[in-house]
Amino acid sequence: MSLILLVEDNHDIAAMVGDHLEASGYEVDYAADGLTGLHLAVTESFDAIILDLMLPGMDGMEICKKLRDDAGKDTPILMLTARDTLDDKVAGLDAGADDYLVKPFEMAELDARLNAMLRRATGEMTSQQLRVANLTLNTGTYEVERAGQDLTLTPICLKLLIALMKASPKVISRRDLERAVWDDIVPDSDALRSHLYNLRKVIDKPFDRPLLHTVQGLGYRLADIDGA
Repeated sequence: MSLILLVEDNHDIAAMVGDHLEASGYEVDYAADGLTGLHLAVTESFDAIILDLMLPGMDGMEICKKLRDDAGKDTPILMLTARDTLDDKVAGLDAGADDYLVKPFEMAELDARLNAMLRRATGEMTSQQLRVANLTLNTGTYEVERAGQDLTLTPICLKLLIALMKASPKVISRRDLERAVWDDIVPDSDALRSHLYNLRKVIDKPFDRPLLHTVQGLGYRLADIDGA
């Protein structure tokens, strides 16, 4: 039975979602404010977190950042919010959320997004060691190394790197990279370009051979071209 943490300050929504999840066979823990939610998320082991954006004490965006950057938690997070602009969605995903659901929502969509998140997380629990040249990534622990040096990546850059490494040495299109990171929420072209720039700074700039290459008009590839 999957254990879900629900962090939602609206008692009516919390009761509705909690009752639905329990009826669907999930075990549910609950927090009505951000600080309590963060404490539970850090100290307990959950299969997924359903997190409201607007919360008393600490908002969902800050909780995401603290879980990912400070606590090192990779628990799947589904963010709930009434904000529906593209910028808001991208900001939530950049903060570390895995998916985004806009209020009001149907329970069927909540089920679909939660199930998809849990399936992806279950697949990633089986550690896979990805390697391109002297760059390695463990998909179970998200540890990244190049030439024996530990590298620190943002959640978005990690998703990009996993997609690039799994495709290597083939070219992966811009659209497929966007889909790997943002699913059906397509940001403007500058968002992908900015994250790829940040990825290059970490995995390539300190080293003497570039691995991340732009293939004009086609997309991107991760490969040791000179060493092939």
